Amino acid sequence: MKKTIQIFMILSICMMAFNIYQIDWQTPLEGKSTVAVIGALASGSALLLLLILQLAKKINQKSEG
Repeated sequence: MKKTIQIFMILSICMMAFNIYQIDWQTPLEGKSTVAVIGALASGSALLLLLILQLAKKINQKSEG
């Protein structure tokens, strides 16, 4: 499970970087830039949730043993 979480974290970071690269910073909320902004925010949210899951797993392991 630990390796799976790390793989998903790497994928999330890559997706966020790709979407940030696609944003037109002159008009970030028009056209394809809107999709890129939403994608970057979704990737950031996924990364945050994966970090919380990883922390919860560590806490659970320490409380059991």
